[in-house]
Amino acid sequence: MEIYSIGFTQKSAGQFFGTLKSHGIERLLDVRLNNTSQLAGFAKASDLPFFLHEICAAEYEHEPLLAPTQDILDAFKKNKGSWDIYEEAFLALMRCRQVELKLSKDSFLRRTVLLCSEVTPEHCHRRLVIQYLQQHWEGVTMRHL
Repeated sequence: MEIYSIGFTQKSAGQFFGTLKSHGIERLLDVRLNNTSQLAGFAKASDLPFFLHEICAAEYEHEPLLAPTQDILDAFKKNKGSWDIYEEAFLALMRCRQVELKLSKDSFLRRTVLLCSEVTPEHCHRRLVIQYLQQHWEGVTMRHL
């Protein structure tokens, strides 16, 4: 089972939706804590379901269970904290939430992409989510778009 990830920052709507469509994405799982910001442009939660359906024939779901807490996010972003500390705190949160038990593995049989804002996955929790699931679910592979 391949789980994809994508960030919307520094992409035009054409690039973003074109990438999703060309990879046959069937479901976009929004893992952002804050998904309504005006800075999100075409990736606002209120607009994504329409665009995904019309352009990609894909579904939109928001999954706060896979988002960091505001405290964890603020420590890293606003206070310019260490990525290593962020990663440790976020993975501890995933363990505490037992996401591997609360998510339906079968829902990932549809070609699913995790959405966050970061351009690349190196310092983004969407990568950490997939790596966490790889440790708990057999046969998970990761592909960043």
